[in-house]
Amino acid sequence: MKKSLVLAMAMALGVTASAYAANPFSDVPAGHWAYDSVAKLAQAGVVNGYADGAFAGEKLITRYEMAQIVAKAMAKGANVDKLAAEFADELDTLGVRVANLEKKADAVKISGEVRAHYAASDNGADESILRTRLWITGKVNDDWTYTGMLENEQDLLDNAGNEDTKFARAYLEGKLGGMDVLAGRWNEVTSSGNVLDVDGDGIKVSYGDNVKVYAAAMKAIEDITELSNDRLYIVGAETTIGAVDVYANYFKADSAAIAWDDDGATNWGKKEIYNIGLGFEVAKDVAFSYDYMWGDKKYDEDVSKDGWVARLDYKESDPEEAGTYGIHAQYFDQPINAYLAPTTDAPTFDHGYKGWNVGVDYTLAKNIQLCINYYDTEDKFGPEKDELIFSELYFFF
Repeated sequence: MKKSLVLAMAMALGVTASAYAANPFSDVPAGHWAYDSVAKLAQAGVVNGYADGAFAGEKLITRYEMAQIVAKAMAKGANVDKLAAEFADELDTLGVRVANLEKKADAVKISGEVRAHYAASDNGADESILRTRLWITGKVNDDWTYTGMLENEQDLLDNAGNEDTKFARAYLEGKLGGMDVLAGRWNEVTSSGNVLDVDGDGIKVSYGDNVKVYAAAMKAIEDITELSNDRLYIVGAETTIGAVDVYANYFKADSAAIAWDDDGATNWGKKEIYNIGLGFEVAKDVAFSYDYMWGDKKYDEDVSKDGWVARLDYKESDPEEAGTYGIHAQYFDQPINAYLAPTTDAPTFDHGYKGWNVGVDYTLAKNIQLCINYYDTEDKFGPEKDELIFSELYFFF
């Protein structure tokens, strides 16, 4: 066995001075350079030598024999990751679980999602986008993780072949004291998402289990209705009372947009929205949810300051289980005064929108999911209306 390998193995087991053990092998005298290390390895049961009592340090050993030595060293808690990686196949044959290597491999994970969608609009605003997302999750320590997301979009109706690739998400999550902390660039979907679903840079803290309270300060990196690149502030709480999930939120968006006060006078204001909601299971596999939201000012004087959304769900599609499905129906009544950037593919208008939606999600095969939605909406004030079929095919990996 090579000198460097003997010394390295012994150091991994903590040999820093003479082992002072009885001479374990007839061919390793007390004055030999390897005496202390070999004695320690023998004492630990890592090396056994041969039947004639010799260590035979100059003899070549097989990969299988070396794998046995590595396995014994690992069992003693030695840090032999490089050797374990080299002899991984032989260790598998021996039935050894390379725990340290697996732990390190689990520290960074890569997953992905491909979505092909096609939207057919009654007003001719058709679109077809192929979106690819790669997620990278890294473990910082037992309390903190890092998440990044690379996104590519290709417009399949654009003959010029235009596409866009960006590093869309990058954030840290962890615990600080008794609080959960999220910081960086993330997608904020507050409660149902009927008021806010937006990417932004900032920080969010939350506290509690039975009653969870949270607060966030962020800068949106995309347009929010009339408001572009706004500073957003969110405070909210959610809990479960019996079989009912309930929540309440407050949103504030700093902006330079014109607002109307109750007297009809214009001013440069700040958009503030309040939101309460609930959800519960009506019967087996049937769930109902309701959202109510209202704004503090009329950013559009032609429509009301409050709105609502009701939704009914039957079952749900599990992307990992083929044949599962979910059906839903919902009604929107949302003036521009009462939302910022809602989660919807419905056609929206200058004054807000009202109308209905039905949809179905179906898992065609494991990690392949089809979603189809039909929307029929109209402007909250004015003659504009539209109908839209929005279809999506997802591949998860």
